[in-house]
Amino acid sequence: MEVINARDFGILPETDITEKLVKLLSHVKSADGEKTVRFDSGTYYINSEKCEKRLLYITNTVGDGEFSENETPHINTVGILIENVCDTVFDFNGSVFIIDGKTSNAAILNCENVTVKNLEIRHKHPDMHELTVVGKSLFSVDYRIDADSLYEAKNGKLYFYGKDFYVPADKNARFAWWIGLVRKEAPDKVQRVHHPLAHSIKTVDLGNGLVRVFCLNTSKFKIGDSFCIYDVRRQFVGIFADKSRNVTLCNVAQRFNYSLAFVAQDCENITVDGVDFSTEVGGARQLSSCADFIQLCMCRGKITVKNSCFCGAGDDCLNVHGIHFKIVKTDGNTVTVRFMHPQTHGFNPLRAGDRIAFVNPETLLETGRAEIVKSEMTGEYEILLTLDGTQNARVGEVIEDIDACPDLDFTGNTLTRIITRGLLITTRGKVNVENNRFVSTAMSGILISDDAESWYESGMCTDVTVKNNTFDYCGETPILIKPENRKHGGAVHKSIKIIGNSFKSYNGVCIDAKSTDGLTLHGNTFCDGEHLKTKNCTAVDDGAKPD
Repeated sequence: MEVINARDFGILPETDITEKLVKLLSHVKSADGEKTVRFDSGTYYINSEKCEKRLLYITNTVGDGEFSENETPHINTVGILIENVCDTVFDFNGSVFIIDGKTSNAAILNCENVTVKNLEIRHKHPDMHELTVVGKSLFSVDYRIDADSLYEAKNGKLYFYGKDFYVPADKNARFAWWIGLVRKEAPDKVQRVHHPLAHSIKTVDLGNGLVRVFCLNTSKFKIGDSFCIYDVRRQFVGIFADKSRNVTLCNVAQRFNYSLAFVAQDCENITVDGVDFSTEVGGARQLSSCADFIQLCMCRGKITVKNSCFCGAGDDCLNVHGIHFKIVKTDGNTVTVRFMHPQTHGFNPLRAGDRIAFVNPETLLETGRAEIVKSEMTGEYEILLTLDGTQNARVGEVIEDIDACPDLDFTGNTLTRIITRGLLITTRGKVNVENNRFVSTAMSGILISDDAESWYESGMCTDVTVKNNTFDYCGETPILIKPENRKHGGAVHKSIKIIGNSFKSYNGVCIDAKSTDGLTLHGNTFCDGEHLKTKNCTAVDDGAKPD
């Protein structure tokens, strides 16, 4: 196996390596055979102004209507761009990469057999800020600003700044309902609240990281509470894998990213092992991701996420799903299907030879199947499919690619300070969720969904095992099985086994299920209260056991 030393390309610790890294990665792309790219241990710096840019359509990120007039939609600045690389291990040897400016941390595009290991990624003065209440009076609140934020108070307003941004702290404050609140007495929990500066009148800089904000009512503010303020546009991501096979992240830490920490889109066989998506110990902030930690869309094969720590997300910990494309036209043996959500479009994961199911959006049940003969994008939002049969294709219904439904193995992980759900699962593949600890989620620990009228995230689940997990705290029903069918025409989900789990501190219904056949509960321990609620389900329950 060839060893390529980054040092030989002038990539040395304690230096700006942005342009030299581009040259190294270009060389790696052209090298044949198995190889290891090895970095010296140390701290390296990346400058967003020197980074490469790519036109990237990334699922569940910024929609066309969210870009400003001076921005080119979907142009992405990338810190570490690994493209068209095969059979390569990138061993960063415990190094820390510090990115200055707004970028996606890394992208793995059109690659095969690539491993990224032993790397920590941080951002210098990122556009995420934390205001902690340290004092209050009848008409003012004193905040301590996190030590990593650069700020100024000018003309009675508070501004945050850094490379690539200068923004008022109260930007969109009257409409911002997504702000993260971490209370002093519950540091593991984060909840969505309205912006703390929504009704501010004036801000005064008190020096040493302290500001005083004047407002008409301070009753909702408590000493020690922290508000996490950030942009929710999802313009950049952490690590993006697209059209790649056999990708492994091992011992990778991301201390901050601008939306989704890891996105795998139209990929096959992904392993995430021993990652740490959380702020650094003693860090300035309590959230490390502006949105989901892991987003898996239209993937195939086996997805493994194990032995990892996920702390401080502005959305779900993990979302695995396909896409319900709407049929907008039929013509002979062709159908035109359309992306229906503005934050997911611009790529074609539908392949010749794939099987598709026609699905009624009201019942979420299949009405027929066909095989794709040819697949061609005709615009950012539409794909023309030639099929082996269109007799079951109806305009207004949706399709699901049933060959783009991966297996998921989620084991030995810890989830905490998650602002929405722990896991959102919608895949026909075999799913195993085992030996995890759900420390704190503001909503359900696990949501098994499926919808064809809002996010259009498919699809039905046919084999799910949730085993030997601990649900310490969930703000809502710990396990919620809720397909978004408007009419019950039969079971949407099938064969869901919930075995040997411990529900620690939820006093409502721990498991709530609808439109499901073959729901099995065995050997679980519950807190007080009703533990199971069902509607249009067949279930086998061995009875609640006291915790």
